[in-house]
Amino acid sequence: MTYDDQNVFAKILRGEIPCNKVYEDDYALAFHDIAPQAPVHVLVIPKGPYVSTADFTEKASDAEVAGYFKAIGTVARQLGLDEPGYRLIANHGADAHQEVPHLHFHIFGGRKMKGMIPKSGQ
Repeated sequence: MTYDDQNVFAKILRGEIPCNKVYEDDYALAFHDIAPQAPVHVLVIPKGPYVSTADFTEKASDAEVAGYFKAIGTVARQLGLDEPGYRLIANHGADAHQEVPHLHFHIFGGRKMKGMIPKSGQ
């Protein structure tokens, strides 16, 4: 998958599409998902043009990697999810159903989560 600078997250980063921002710093932007799948469903995206975690960890600077993952932790704390717990998900590629070719982690919280993935054949 190659980076498409016309993807929805690139447009959000450029201010062409609005978002319901939760957090922003030099390395990351966090915002509420427009189709939440849990009471708390926030996306955290890096500010650079990275398609996946593999792409990001190969090409990003150490400062970008550290800053991005620190931002994820900061957002989870700001949302009050540390004590009850939360789930992080990052999809990579077609088999994982990655819909936007820009790295993003989903933070899910606000309720007890079910199993990680459906059993084989489901």
